[in-house]
Amino acid sequence: MRPVCGGSGIEDNDPKQREAMTKSLSVTLLTGGSDKPYVHGLTQALSSLGMTLDVIGSDELDEPVLREMPGVNFLNLRGDQRSNADLATKTSRILAYYSKLIRYAATSKPKVFHILWNNKFETFDRTMLMLYYKLLGKTVVLTAHNVNAAKRDSRDTFLNRLTLRIQYHLCGHIFVHTPKMKDELEKDFNIPRNRITVIPFGVNNSIPDTGLSSKEAKERLGLADADKTILFFGRIKPYKGLHYLVDAFQRFAPQHARYKLIIAGRLEEGCEEYWESIKEKIKEDVKTGRVILRVEFIPDSETEVYFKGGDVVVLPYKDIFQSGVIFLAYRFGLPVVAADVGSLKDDIVEGETGFVFKPEDPADLATVLDRYFGSDLFASLDDRRKAIKEFVEKRHSWDVVSQLTANVYSDQLRANAQEPKRASLDVKHL
Repeated sequence: MRPVCGGSGIEDNDPKQREAMTKSLSVTLLTGGSDKPYVHGLTQALSSLGMTLDVIGSDELDEPVLREMPGVNFLNLRGDQRSNADLATKTSRILAYYSKLIRYAATSKPKVFHILWNNKFETFDRTMLMLYYKLLGKTVVLTAHNVNAAKRDSRDTFLNRLTLRIQYHLCGHIFVHTPKMKDELEKDFNIPRNRITVIPFGVNNSIPDTGLSSKEAKERLGLADADKTILFFGRIKPYKGLHYLVDAFQRFAPQHARYKLIIAGRLEEGCEEYWESIKEKIKEDVKTGRVILRVEFIPDSETEVYFKGGDVVVLPYKDIFQSGVIFLAYRFGLPVVAADVGSLKDDIVEGETGFVFKPEDPADLATVLDRYFGSDLFASLDDRRKAIKEFVEKRHSWDVVSQLTANVYSDQLRANAQEPKRASLDVKHL
């Protein structure tokens, strides 16, 4: 996928002038307190360009590697976000966080506010908080990792669409990860194309990658080296289509004693009924050891075991634009079998980095998995892993992401300096 710049006009600028402008930038990254791989990757890449960064984070993001990056001022305003606290504690700490955030915005030096994720109360964030930032004279840019996640999750409402529309129109510029996301922003929310930049999804480099071999990883998972291991990794939610993978596995795996399925990831709150139906269906496979369950949060320190112990990762999603799991798999040289939804197939080279199957079709998934395990890709997997790693590093480098991002920062600041400050919303687009 070739990075696409949404009208920033970087070709017209002198490279030395652009570099000097980048080094003078002062930016606040608003993280929502989560997504460590993306926050760490982007922060490190922007820091390497010489700019000054305030990173608004939480305990989840608070690590020495982030605090020690040159030019980075890490502010742990969010603190503890653990979900097992009582209601009174949750209420108190979220109110304290918003109070700190509002005070910070009023006194902060950075002119650019880059929202990577909204906070707990998205309706407030998309409307009142956005207006507040604009009234303070901040240049606000947003990374829309999902254009409309509620639509994807079948819980869309008029209020959700309205508040999304308000936030998108209040932003000076929006980053997305695929051309299809850019099309949806334009079509569903009337965002001009020159206010949208497509940037690659940066490869997850925050997960440790040690000298652990595939054989050793399988041993840790209780598998034999000859086992053919299929991995489902990530949060368990209906739109991710785990039930299709289970159906496919049960169609073809009984014919081959060596096939194993690993399900590793946390169950999303509110999806208990969905998981119970899957668990009932696989209970015999779990007893016999054909299916291995790790339904909980997987720490970074243990993640490589699953991707090195697996022989293929499957993304049986029903609806998604792009998934970070595909790039995490590639980082460990693991091929991907993915449903043909969103832009997933754009990052798969058939027979070289993986295969694609018809979405919501367990029979086709079973056929494609059988094809994969009979392919040269699987037969020479130990040798192919290096090529897959090189593939993702070239296409999803943080250097590319950070340079496109810095260009937008500079262009937005320059454009705002030439126009009167506005905090109003052009209602004709709503």
